Amino acid sequence: MTVQTERPPSGPVDVTKRDESGPAGPRRRAASRAGALTPYLLLLPACVATVLLLGWPLLKDVLLSFQNLNMAQLIQHVTEWNGVDNYKEVLTGEDFWRVTLRSILFTAVNVALIMVAGALVGLLLARLGRRMRVMLMVGLVLAWAMPVVAATTVYQWLFAQRFGVVNWVLDKLGWHSMADYSWTSSQMSTFFVVTVLIVWQSIPFVAINLYAATTTIPSELYEAAALDGAGGWKSFTTVTLPFLRPFLYATTFLEIIWVFKAFVQVFTINGGGPDRLTEILPVYAYIEGVGNQHYGMGAAIAVLTILILLGLTAYYLRIVLKREEEEAGL
Repeated sequence: MTVQTERPPSGPVDVTKRDESGPAGPRRRAASRAGALTPYLLLLPACVATVLLLGWPLLKDVLLSFQNLNMAQLIQHVTEWNGVDNYKEVLTGEDFWRVTLRSILFTAVNVALIMVAGALVGLLLARLGRRMRVMLMVGLVLAWAMPVVAATTVYQWLFAQRFGVVNWVLDKLGWHSMADYSWTSSQMSTFFVVTVLIVWQSIPFVAINLYAATTTIPSELYEAAALDGAGGWKSFTTVTLPFLRPFLYATTFLEIIWVFKAFVQVFTINGGGPDRLTEILPVYAYIEGVGNQHYGMGAAIAVLTILILLGLTAYYLRIVLKREEEEAGL
């Protein structure tokens, strides 16, 4: 008995296109548009919070910088617009430029110390055993998590003139003249205390992130470098450093911003003293605005501080991008 079956056609099979004009077409396009809008909807709460918490105060500060607002106008609820007089007075005075130069030097020294010390600690984390690494990371996290005001209060106690631990240790080590030394009596000693505090607070961030970056480096690269006869320093410059360079650029950028606006540490240690010799721009703006009750002047200094910080970061990013282009060209 022979069973005949119908054979499929030997020619090319026609593929029937899905009709997008049916009822499923609009629904599919709507779903596609909704999927495209999803990232923007997820970012919307953060953008709204940023505008409310940062954008609106910044706008108010800019408007205030064009007003003559002192205690008399504040009590009488009078708004006196004086144009750019606040900016003229600030920019034509010597104090602003002196404080600006001091702020830039202060930021450069602190960032350099933070990056060097943080990189060394991060590389140490990569070399330590598991137990020692965990213990060191716990200590770093505790130092990092300490509130700024609390950490500053601890450093005030450590460097106190009569009962400070630092003076007691130096006295025991033979420097008897330091037994009753006032660390906030001069410009350099006050900056020394502030710098130690800021560096101590910033090292954990740099060290932990650098250690995390080292874990992404393939071990095969170190093996290949060892086969080529590279020593420890050669392996670091040819393998480790190229992988860490983007991280170092980004971290340096963040540290510049953080150190430049280090108001709490400088103001809490000695209020910008002695004789206002340790004021940086945020402290200078606060003292002129709130301390001397020249609110419009303080607002103008704050706006100029933001512009200077934007200029410094833009200049730094330009240098970084130029170096990356040169390395890519090589």
